[in-house]
Amino acid sequence: MILHITDTHFGAERPEVVRGLIELARQHRPSLVVLSGAVTQRARRAKFDAARAFVDELCAACGIDAQRDVLIIPGNHDIPLFNLPLRVLDPYGPYVRAFGKRLEPLIRRPDVWLIGVNTTRPWRHKHGELSSAQIERVAARLRAAPAGALRVVVTHQPLFVVERDDLVNRVRGHRLAMRVWATAGADLLLGGHIHQSFVAPLTAPMDGCWVVQTGTAVSRRVRERVPNSVHLIRWSGDGQRPRVSVERWDWYCELQFQRVAVTPLSGEAGAVTSTGQPAA
Repeated sequence: MILHITDTHFGAERPEVVRGLIELARQHRPSLVVLSGAVTQRARRAKFDAARAFVDELCAACGIDAQRDVLIIPGNHDIPLFNLPLRVLDPYGPYVRAFGKRLEPLIRRPDVWLIGVNTTRPWRHKHGELSSAQIERVAARLRAAPAGALRVVVTHQPLFVVERDDLVNRVRGHRLAMRVWATAGADLLLGGHIHQSFVAPLTAPMDGCWVVQTGTAVSRRVRERVPNSVHLIRWSGDGQRPRVSVERWDWYCELQFQRVAVTPLSGEAGAVTSTGQPAA
């Protein structure tokens, strides 16, 4: 099971939601954690320290290894905004100090490959970008994954959105990336940035590839009618294409995370699951 969280924005976190997420992890004990960027609000050292402590506590609750079983990538908020000398000379320095030098980490297991992609650029304030070299490097990794393994690509800025207002937030190069990665065998494209939670299939010729966007996990920076949310991704397989279901868990009634939607990834193209009521 994968716990997908994003946009934690330490510096604008809600302590009660942080505690609730740790409890959710303790109850379900996912074997992998993905944090798809915007780890901090303003890339300050103290907030990276707080985020590092949170990840360590989350891993302890899951019973997993923080170095081996967690994939983290930077988001635009993880590059200093107001410290211009640092932004120019060492833009990823604070992030690297907390989470290591791998800006495009890779987790390889017999049944799942997680492929991180750095879509941030120090010269861009908000928008993300994918180079042709990045797109091909990810495609090569997807093609190298063993048959039957779940193949997951993780970006910060989204490749695909469902609301018109979010079109501008798509990562530069998204069309080519989606086409190439779906052809190379990607099953899931995970992202954050827009604080919107949905699950949606791509259409022909990208059939079989799904987008999973997760809302802000623990911060105060929620969108209207979109609470703090995370996803739990379950999969199984028999050497063929994995069978996957995605559970959306929302911060509910200011008390706890509660499951509000379950999406088996085998529905008809065009179906979108974005919101729901608490599920049994």
